[in-house]
Amino acid sequence: MKIITYNVNGIRSALSKGLITWIMREKPDVLCLQETKAQPDQIPVDELQALGYHCHWFSAEKKGYSGVGLLSLKQPDNVVYGMGIDQYDTEGRLLRADFGDLTVISAYHPSGTTGEFRQSFKMEWLEDYYDYAHNLLEIRPNLILSGDYNICHRAIDIHDPIRNATNSGFLPEEREWMEDFLNSGFTDTFRYFNKNPHNYTWWSYRAGARTRNLGWRIDYNMVSNSLRSKLLGAWISSAAIHSDHCPAGLELEDR
Repeated sequence: MKIITYNVNGIRSALSKGLITWIMREKPDVLCLQETKAQPDQIPVDELQALGYHCHWFSAEKKGYSGVGLLSLKQPDNVVYGMGIDQYDTEGRLLRADFGDLTVISAYHPSGTTGEFRQSFKMEWLEDYYDYAHNLLEIRPNLILSGDYNICHRAIDIHDPIRNATNSGFLPEEREWMEDFLNSGFTDTFRYFNKNPHNYTWWSYRAGARTRNLGWRIDYNMVSNSLRSKLLGAWISSAAIHSDHCPAGLELEDR
């Protein structure tokens, strides 16, 4: 079972850059999308359905902003839109799909780069997401928590840890949250298989950052520790260029 997460930074923009061809080649069983920046009626779902995908979207009330999607070759048994918390759900930040005893989540964690108010909002979200994940874990023990977390966990996950130490996405309190979250029963699947530096999933559009590989690893596929024994591999596909992010994938024994 192949699961991929991808912040497309605008689904319509990504489609215009060959996303359909990429999906045809990769053939993920589940594709989690973030920052779709579109209402469901603005997305050409016919093209995606023609590839055999069941498509679910959770958009922000504000047009052209945020939004998540989840595409799957198998029809989910159950789909839940949002966390049940209005301040996040109006921004279209989380979508859950259940497949038998497996639950997959596509989440777009807030960024705090625009100032103190949004950084506070981000830290609030992180606390609530922690509670949400652990409450869900009690009734759905096999979780895959995919998405753009907007946090680099460790110095190995960012190209310049010294100069970025005071920037949102690499703040001590964000990194501490990530450490606590992983220690509470979850596994960072990429780091489970790959301990090497210079593996990133996002690059600024400025100053040729992507060409020079001056990036951040902020997109993750986390799994509950109950699924560790089922992991077959995890990777980052930096050659996919439909966005300022790139896809991150994992392969799991078919359940």
